[in-house]
Amino acid sequence: MGRLPSLLLITVLMLALDYYCYKAILSVFKKWKPATRKRFALIWWSYTLLLTLGVFCGIFMNLFLSIRAIILVAYFLTVACKIVLIPFLVVDDLRRLVVLLVRKIKKPIEPTPATPAVGEPISRSSFLVKAGLVVAAVPLTSLSWGIVSGAYDYKIKRVKLLLPNLPKAFDGIKMGQISDIHSGSFYNHKAVKGGVEMLLGEKPDFIFFTGDLVNDMATEMRDYQDIFSKVHAPLGVYSSLGNHDYGDYHFGRGPSAAKAKNLKDVIETHKVMGWDLLMNEHRRLKVDGEEIGILGIENWGMGRFPKYGRMDLAVKDTDDLPVKLLLSHDPSHWRAEVLEKYPQIDAMFSGHTHGMQFGVRTKEFQWSPIQYIYKEWAGLYQEKNQQLYVNVGYGFLGYPGRVGILPEITIFELKRA
Repeated sequence: MGRLPSLLLITVLMLALDYYCYKAILSVFKKWKPATRKRFALIWWSYTLLLTLGVFCGIFMNLFLSIRAIILVAYFLTVACKIVLIPFLVVDDLRRLVVLLVRKIKKPIEPTPATPAVGEPISRSSFLVKAGLVVAAVPLTSLSWGIVSGAYDYKIKRVKLLLPNLPKAFDGIKMGQISDIHSGSFYNHKAVKGGVEMLLGEKPDFIFFTGDLVNDMATEMRDYQDIFSKVHAPLGVYSSLGNHDYGDYHFGRGPSAAKAKNLKDVIETHKVMGWDLLMNEHRRLKVDGEEIGILGIENWGMGRFPKYGRMDLAVKDTDDLPVKLLLSHDPSHWRAEVLEKYPQIDAMFSGHTHGMQFGVRTKEFQWSPIQYIYKEWAGLYQEKNQQLYVNVGYGFLGYPGRVGILPEITIFELKRA
């Protein structure tokens, strides 16, 4: 099914959902005056139609990213609230249906004050719908608060990374990781700079950036390049590309001169900032005469995500290196290819999932809807002698906030097992 038919089908379903909620609310507030009911209807349907029109414009017209983000967030919040409300309405309708069937079976001669006639309002209905409205306000409140407080609430995650073959010179060395900057989504320079200062305050010996510098266009880094140019470390900053860096979502999957120029500009931005961009290649990191390998590939993802990465090129001439650390943006690459074909990779570092920017994450427990899509989506994973770390991202995309899954700066201590 094409994009337009799919969108039209979703729109029809959402309008039906709107009508269902609208009628349920009116059934509870029967004491409203006619003028109040008319004003409510005007506000409800005007908002619905304008939001629907905004979604179509955001998809099929070249609107500013900030405008598209506002439309998306408004749509997301609206749908989330109504989805939470729906179960209460369905339960009430089922309850009313059962009451109706029971009364028809019993066929009472006439209703009594204690037993309302069929079709008259039942007190439990009012309770259920009003309870649903209260509960529906929870996602609206939490997601709105996530915009205010969560988008730039950077958290440092400290991880001890045990590597059996780590050379003695690297024992105790400190490494930092950030991922998924998505500079086109930022709207607060001061906060972004504060996160960079947090990273540098940890004094890492070397740093990884694991892809998605921009949303679509290289020009999105124009206002933030100076801030991220300060990200330096004594042993270097090593970076890789993510699926958004290629411009596929703006220019399409096919080749074009404009798309090639945009990718060239993204690559140049890494260079200008002093980051060593690894594109299916490796570097030898040397400390006191001992070496480990840092490998980086272009994006390699399952499903609809592009597979530009070439592990065969990245591992070439690395057999003598006792430890190999891999930068690969999409964590699905670990299970799909690295575990199966490249057992010499000791640890892989990824991003991509954002932890869906929504969920729960503590030291003992973590949950997000993204786990039903990605088996490895946040934190450290191990299978046999290979490890994977998934950073939930520095920036955000679409929804301009985070709830529970906060932006992450990871600090690793490399240790000999």
